[in-house]
Amino acid sequence: MVERLVGAGVRAIWVALLVAIPFLLLPVGLGDATALVVLLAALAGLMTFLEYATHYPSVLEFRDAPPLNRLRFAAAFLVVLVLSLILRVDYVPTQLGLLLQALGQRLGDLADFPYSPVRLALLAMPADSPQALIDIVRMATAVAYTLAGAVLLLFLLILHFTAWPVRGGGFNVWVNLPMFDPTKGDVLVRLQRDARINVMLGFILPFLLPAVLKGLAGWVDLKVLMNPHVLIWCMMIWACLPANMILRGVAIGRVADMIDEKRRRTYAEAKVIDTV
Repeated sequence: MVERLVGAGVRAIWVALLVAIPFLLLPVGLGDATALVVLLAALAGLMTFLEYATHYPSVLEFRDAPPLNRLRFAAAFLVVLVLSLILRVDYVPTQLGLLLQALGQRLGDLADFPYSPVRLALLAMPADSPQALIDIVRMATAVAYTLAGAVLLLFLLILHFTAWPVRGGGFNVWVNLPMFDPTKGDVLVRLQRDARINVMLGFILPFLLPAVLKGLAGWVDLKVLMNPHVLIWCMMIWACLPANMILRGVAIGRVADMIDEKRRRTYAEAKVIDTV
């Protein structure tokens, strides 16, 4: 019990820190939003603590199947932290910030090719956008997608070289998929369908979201991305949401494969018994 509470507390601190990082690193004032940032950080930490402090699941998937949720969090944390350090250079230059900025600019140049997320992000910007905004969006998009893609690749390597999510123990579908109802239809078919849908949406979203933003140009002024706080969170969501959907789809697909394999073994053993 104590170990569970300590683990929940550590996770809560990390989640609260994620929310507060841009506010802590960037000297750009948020005015009256300071109290809101503190409130959001506290609420995010509290929700995380309540989720992990209890034995019973609520809405968080794959709670007892590390390191999936840790990788999800790592992707968001790295994107927010690195972009905050890069944008901080304009106010407080540091060696680390300058190095990350140079790498980000190089990544932006390499990733700015036709139909890439970086090019699509630039095409979604208004035609009269200042060059400074174009440059920072190019760099931020490239950095965010590179980090999210690296985390996704790491999870694929874990799947290939390990027996995730079993790892020598059982896999509780109810705890790790609390929103999944196993009583409706064939479990295997539904899991395989959900896996394919999530993977497809994960690949489509990077191309769909810029088109949506372009269509909302009359209602949303994209020049608001000049605010570093807005830019950081927009890029984090844009890069991490598709990556998380692909991660979820791949993870559910692995669970479906486990169920399918178990069914095959059960049927084979039943045939052997019938033969005997």
